[in-house]
Amino acid sequence: MRLALDEAQRAAAAGEVPVGAVLVRDGRVLARGRNAPVALHDPSAHAEMNALRAGGAALGNYRLDGCELYVTLEPCAMCAGAILHARLARVVFGVADPKTGAAGSVLDLFARRQLNHHTQVQGGVLADECQQLLQDFFKGRRSAAREAAEPLRDDALRTPAERFEALPDYGFAPHYVSDLPQQRGWRMHYLDEGPADAPWACLCLHGPGEWSYFFRHLARVHGPRVLVPDLVGFGRSDKPKREAVHQWPWHRDLLLAWLDRLQPGPLALVYSAGAGELASLLTSAAPERFMLAIAAPDGGTSAEAAWRAPFPDRGFEAALRALGAAPEDVSGPSPEQAELIAREAMGYFAP
Repeated sequence: MRLALDEAQRAAAAGEVPVGAVLVRDGRVLARGRNAPVALHDPSAHAEMNALRAGGAALGNYRLDGCELYVTLEPCAMCAGAILHARLARVVFGVADPKTGAAGSVLDLFARRQLNHHTQVQGGVLADECQQLLQDFFKGRRSAAREAAEPLRDDALRTPAERFEALPDYGFAPHYVSDLPQQRGWRMHYLDEGPADAPWACLCLHGPGEWSYFFRHLARVHGPRVLVPDLVGFGRSDKPKREAVHQWPWHRDLLLAWLDRLQPGPLALVYSAGAGELASLLTSAAPERFMLAIAAPDGGTSAEAAWRAPFPDRGFEAALRALGAAPEDVSGPSPEQAELIAREAMGYFAP
């Protein structure tokens, strides 16, 4: 199965769904195969099919009696049919396929006693490694699709996603918006945690140099909907290269347009010490939206590494130069402080 995983990794490197297969007879590797339907323009070029073709050529026979096939993903109906027709003795697969698997997940062709040949099946071998390879591939493909759908302007930079992956307590699903007229094509990232149909929400504002990481514990509090934008120029949002872009009134207008898009209902505004000016601009411009404002306390533990993560080099730092950097000893509300903030807001909206 590890040889099959090697083939799957080669498929991934070629841009194919990472599935690999190895055909064995009498303990000797007879043939290998990996997914190649895209490269070959062939819907039948699954890893199993390619290994069976190579094995048939090696033996000079389309019957592969006594052979075993190791494949990283549960075979589909096409591959299961070919395995049975080739009269393999056994097939061993890594991870189950709940969408197209034909060895028990969606259907089980190998269990049909009416067929004139019966191949033994074993699943779950190195399943975690096989699944991780598939998950990493599709995660990368989704990320590439987002990048293609939301192209980066020439006058901005976009922090690589891997800069954020090692940060503790920050495993949130990212959300992006890029088509609001006010944002001029610069992509804005935000967190949207909790029930989407909640009658009210917490809007969390970070200050200069901070980003949504500041509110990571509040975003995990059970109960309210929590919205945490990364201001353009900070966090996972795009970084315009010119300092003149970064004016508080522009950020205010963009946030109000974004809230009009989301329609979250009445809001509790929670803001860091550095976001006081922006909070004041928002509440003055739309007092009907904000029912209460809460100054977020700070846990007091330094998060300097997190504040540096969005800025790989000086080219990304126009917003820092225009609005300021985060204090080195700031961390954001602790889990206990986050619970108190949520409790205060819930007490106002649902006394």
